[in-house]
Amino acid sequence: MFRILRYLILISLISSGYYLFISEYLNISGKNIYKEEIVRKEIVKDKKEIIQEKKEEIASPNIKKSIDKEQFVEKKIEILQGDTFVSILENLNFKQKKIYEIISKIEDSFDLKKIKTGEIISVFENNYGEIKKIEFFKNTETIISVNLDKEINLNIIKLTKASFIESKEYTITESLFSDGIKNGVSSDILVKIISLFSFDLDFQRDIRVNTVVSISYEFDEIVETGRLEYNDIKYASIIIDGKQLEYFKFITDDGYVDYFNREGKNVKKSILKTPLDGARISSNFGMRKHPISGFNKMHKGVDFAAPTGTPIYAGGNGIVEYVGRNGGYGKYIRIRHNNGYKTAYAHLSNYKKGISKGVRVNQGEVIGYVGSTGNSTGPHLHYEIIYQNKHINPLKLKLPSGKILEGKELEKFKEEYKIIYADHLSMLYE
Repeated sequence: MFRILRYLILISLISSGYYLFISEYLNISGKNIYKEEIVRKEIVKDKKEIIQEKKEEIASPNIKKSIDKEQFVEKKIEILQGDTFVSILENLNFKQKKIYEIISKIEDSFDLKKIKTGEIISVFENNYGEIKKIEFFKNTETIISVNLDKEINLNIIKLTKASFIESKEYTITESLFSDGIKNGVSSDILVKIISLFSFDLDFQRDIRVNTVVSISYEFDEIVETGRLEYNDIKYASIIIDGKQLEYFKFITDDGYVDYFNREGKNVKKSILKTPLDGARISSNFGMRKHPISGFNKMHKGVDFAAPTGTPIYAGGNGIVEYVGRNGGYGKYIRIRHNNGYKTAYAHLSNYKKGISKGVRVNQGEVIGYVGSTGNSTGPHLHYEIIYQNKHINPLKLKLPSGKILEGKELEKFKEEYKIIYADHLSMLYE
């Protein structure tokens, strides 16, 4: 009996212990499972919110606009003397591999050597300071845009150009230039007016108070940038003491842009005696003691002292026969004209962009800039006029008359100038 009782107590104790163990285990396990469910729900909830936010961000119609115009910060870099596109990218901390990829992509469409000092490169950074786009002007009407992401993509952006004709008329109270500026005439156009009438007028002596200037000219506007480009004068008139000088633009049968009066006589003489403004003669034509060698030598041209960078004009209509270094002449240009004349320009600091052998130039067009290259003691232009391979004194040149229109060419000109004049009056008084 006692033995049976002892077994029952033992079984009871074992059962109680097992129950307590199972209960506690289930209690502990239940709490962990509950906690795990809460954690998982919180994580899933957070992830859902993040995913939802991203979807909303991507779906937002204003995001692209924000990226293009708000999130990107534009920084403008001016190209300085000695800069290259590579050096600019290096300064922006691009790695060499990336630089090579960018340069290779651009040069498939554009020669980077054509980018000049003073031009601007725009760099666009996102909010994290990462450069995502580089843009620069290929020309005034075209932008090259390089998008930098996982891949480098190049876009050629054509800008919209609108062409206009404008007419102005004003009375001089101080000077042709200053009064022109006051009346809203571009300095580019005023320089062209002075050049156009320089064969007939001495602007320091002939222009008086109450002189009337009337002009019509062409210009283009780049719509996206608002940049203006001034082109040719179509009509110009100056009235001094009741006497009128007027000229009309006309493209001749041989392809030159030129200016003629109503009778078809050319405004220009065949060769300019002095192909630059505001210069003084520093050495005349003839025998002289050479300032460098010290020997007496024939000086085959005229030297005009002027500051470095002063624009040099083509002495007449013609074709560039030589451009480049030429011994003691330094940087040198020679132009062949149709009437047996040639003009030469020496010691230049630089050439006008686009001037090369075979290029056709108009009289008064800028071809280069005063310098001191070659055998030179200071900045000046050495100017030569050559007639039938003989050097002649530019200052004693008896200038032959410019072209006179005849026959069908004259008839065509008369039809065109009447339209130009009617349009000019219409714009002035509409």
